[in-house]
Amino acid sequence: MRFAVDAHAIGRHLTGNEVYVRSLLNGFASIDEEMEILAYLSSADARQWVPKRFSTRVVSPNPFVRLGWDLSRRLAEDRPDLLHVQYTAPLNCPVPVIVSVHDVSFLDHPQFFPASRSFQLRWSVERTVRQAAHVLTGSDFSREAILRAYRLAPERVSVIPNAANPFFRPLHIDNACDWVRNRFQLPTPFVLSVGDLQPRKNPVALIQAFAQLVKAQPELRHRLALVGQDTWYSAKVREAIRESGVSDRIRLLGFVTDEDLLHLYNACEVFVFPSLYEGFGLPVLEAMACGRAVACSNTTAVPEVADGAAILFDPRSVDEIARAMADLLRDPELRIRMERLGQQRAAAFSWNRTAERTLAAYYRAAQAVRVQTGKSSSIKSR
Repeated sequence: MRFAVDAHAIGRHLTGNEVYVRSLLNGFASIDEEMEILAYLSSADARQWVPKRFSTRVVSPNPFVRLGWDLSRRLAEDRPDLLHVQYTAPLNCPVPVIVSVHDVSFLDHPQFFPASRSFQLRWSVERTVRQAAHVLTGSDFSREAILRAYRLAPERVSVIPNAANPFFRPLHIDNACDWVRNRFQLPTPFVLSVGDLQPRKNPVALIQAFAQLVKAQPELRHRLALVGQDTWYSAKVREAIRESGVSDRIRLLGFVTDEDLLHLYNACEVFVFPSLYEGFGLPVLEAMACGRAVACSNTTAVPEVADGAAILFDPRSVDEIARAMADLLRDPELRIRMERLGQQRAAAFSWNRTAERTLAAYYRAAQAVRVQTGKSSSIKSR
């Protein structure tokens, strides 16, 4: 069989969406199957991140052109058995669709988005979910939110968890710290957080909590490093830093490469993830896989992912965020225990297993569509 994947996010710094599709394609490549994979990319340069055994096509990077007609035209020419998209399928899609909806924060918390983006997502995701042969998501929390939002039959939505890429692993601590000092002029020790500078990632509360911690415990020498792309909300984050009273100890590192992120995870003393809303929370697992103690939100899908291997806090409480950081920074035994539990938790997830389960969903969906349309086929069920 031939399955198509909308991989336009590859090479465009689209954070979680890019990580998902790249990891999925790499997982598919590890499976000894007779199926073909066709990846639709937004640039020829992105081919370097697609396993060589898979075919690629380049479509317009402009979302209006790609979703309006370009991708549908290519699909009509290529005739794959199924197309896998994230959130949004092209208009007039000529083949069956499986859609990954990682979360519905645009419905539950539209204030986290510019108004135009929230409207576009509400319209396009509902259209895609209604027409999809099946819906995939990464957590039980997100599955329940999707079922509730779109009133779907339970059998139409499956949970297939994500995983940390095997690339994220423990390194020698001295090498990691040297890398970070040379690359970012960032001395140790430091606390790390990863997430684009947008409201739902809650960077302002983290900055306020860090300032509170430093002022209450002046003996701490730690800095705070935030990794994530600028967004429409960045000005508010920078304002919070200026008003914190500890701006000299807070660094915005922007978008970083995977290699840089690997070393940052390893060099930090504690990883903090204060997100207000997540459909999964992949940075939690990445930090755990690198052997770092994690403090994270107790809301949405984050505690489901952490599952007892992190210190939890209410992300709306600056006091609780500060207390969680203090507990890990001041208690080496607690920190070591959470590092051990975190590595065990991260090891419970695998992109190979995720790819196997996703491929099985492809086969089931393609078989169901053929049965519905009365087409006979020798599709191999899994």
